[in-house]
Amino acid sequence: MPRLDWLSRLLVMMPVSGQLEIRCSYGAPWRIAYDRATAGEMPYHVVLGGSAILEIPGSGAPLHLAAGDIALLSHGSEHVLHDGSGAPPLPARTREGVNVEISENAGTGDRLDMLCGRFVLAPPHDRLMRDYFPATLVVRASAQSDVSRQNATSAQLATLVGLIRAESTTTSVGGHAMLNAFSAALFTLTLRLASESGAAPFGLLALGAHPRLAPALTAMFSEPAHPWTLPELAQLCNMSRATLVRQFQDKVGRSANDLLTDIRMTLAANELMKPSTSTESVAEVVGYQSLAAFRRAFTQRMGMTPGDWRRSARIPE
Repeated sequence: MPRLDWLSRLLVMMPVSGQLEIRCSYGAPWRIAYDRATAGEMPYHVVLGGSAILEIPGSGAPLHLAAGDIALLSHGSEHVLHDGSGAPPLPARTREGVNVEISENAGTGDRLDMLCGRFVLAPPHDRLMRDYFPATLVVRASAQSDVSRQNATSAQLATLVGLIRAESTTTSVGGHAMLNAFSAALFTLTLRLASESGAAPFGLLALGAHPRLAPALTAMFSEPAHPWTLPELAQLCNMSRATLVRQFQDKVGRSANDLLTDIRMTLAANELMKPSTSTESVAEVVGYQSLAAFRRAFTQRMGMTPGDWRRSARIPE
């Protein structure tokens, strides 16, 4: 198997699918309200032209979105998008487009062009998004930076958004499948740019963006069955044990052992879905010599026993 970075390994563990649902074309005044998403669903918005104000109840100050910005609601939070004028919004109508619905109004003010969709994670992998990623992530693909790697990712993301925009208006066959494939790639590039640009001040992206902490993150994702100790991880990061503990708490809000356990249990959930794999072998694969210890850890993290998880996934013991 080729050497994979930590984000690639994470996405192998918890595959994400994407779906572009609607393209909004509004003239001010306009306003859209979104209810809390279903578990495992993460709404996203890509501003192609114009601007928007994003408000999330209980999350602080509104966020201003401009052309080239991508907002990801990774916890599925309810939210409102509007033009910022405070005027009563004009009614919008929705019509069927090619592969995507079009929502538009008769407003004559500043116009918004925006793509909206959702990313979908199957349980129990949505736990990792809730526990290790910020509830709201905004990346600015058009922002300029002196960091060449970030510039390269911004250019890739801008190119991808251009492809999505073009595909959303084409009549070519396979358009719906292309849009969904592009949406899945959009998720990965959004996370990559957030990590490179510091747009995620909290969670795994913040941890991966820290040059000295990234080796510990990579090690745990690359060899989750290894009995990693804090001194070992600290040595990889060339820092003291106390500093490593403090950095994990500051950036993730959890210990390195918590993260390692969650990685192991995510892998175990995947392995348990294989009918021919015994619970004993799964325990060994994720680093547990004791079946009882594995069952306790799995039940504590997943809220059900390994056997219950198999049955919930409709896979026989």
